[in-house]
Amino acid sequence: MNEKQAWSISGYPIIIVVLAWIALWLFMLINGIMYDGGARAIVPYLIGGPITTAALAAGFVMVQPKQSKVLVLFGAYNGTLSETGLRWVNPFNYPRIPVSLRLRNFESGKNKVNDANGNPIEIAAIVVWRVTDTAEATFEVDNYKDFVAVQSEAAVRTLASRYAYDLKDSKESTAVSLRANPTEVADMLQHEIQERLTKAGVEVVEARISHLAYAQEIAAAMLQRQQASAIVDARETIVEGAVGMVEMALNQLSEREVVELDAERKATMVSNLLVVLCGQHDAQPVVNTGSLY
Repeated sequence: MNEKQAWSISGYPIIIVVLAWIALWLFMLINGIMYDGGARAIVPYLIGGPITTAALAAGFVMVQPKQSKVLVLFGAYNGTLSETGLRWVNPFNYPRIPVSLRLRNFESGKNKVNDANGNPIEIAAIVVWRVTDTAEATFEVDNYKDFVAVQSEAAVRTLASRYAYDLKDSKESTAVSLRANPTEVADMLQHEIQERLTKAGVEVVEARISHLAYAQEIAAAMLQRQQASAIVDARETIVEGAVGMVEMALNQLSEREVVELDAERKATMVSNLLVVLCGQHDAQPVVNTGSLY
């Protein structure tokens, strides 16, 4: 079922018609009382006038900006009214189901799910969506708002179980992880949700992860692992810099001919410099008053 435009006309000329009809009805009613035989003669006016007025008034529909009305005629879809302002439609179009076309936000709850490596994590997402086909949103699903909520949470769970939480948890160095690749994960999440909501006439404008963390039962252990990994990375940087500084010191001493060092003295100097540069505490100088040998 696809959306189609419903027939309607501007309601302002119909207001004039309704007012003119009421004036004519009152005139005929008064004229019937005075000249056509009294109360018994005005019975058709008393019955027909209000029915006609109510039928004309029933056709008025007010449509707000970024809103539409789905019209149903005797149980069949009769089109969608999207022109804003006061409109007049077939009075028998009932019910007139309002459907908002504005952007909406949906924030899922914190779902607990296992990632690709089986680690329990907590994940939540924000989905920005809007209705693009009012007929499908109204008739293809029972409640399109609930449908968006349920399918979005299902897509978040599916995506979380497909990838690892962090790159260090993944066995492939080029793999996508939930934590290290937020842009790629957001695009995949949007695509996953859109596939589920297309049948309901809903367009997903944006989808992104709003909360991502390890579950409480493994959060402490994972924090220790991250701290250890950070310490190792820092040590690698320090050692790499220290080796470069020792190499530079030996080269400058040799080029400037400050002192000639044999292999054993170079080894001792390298050892002392690495201890000074890589140590966590301040170095304690030792004054050597004798020979190295």
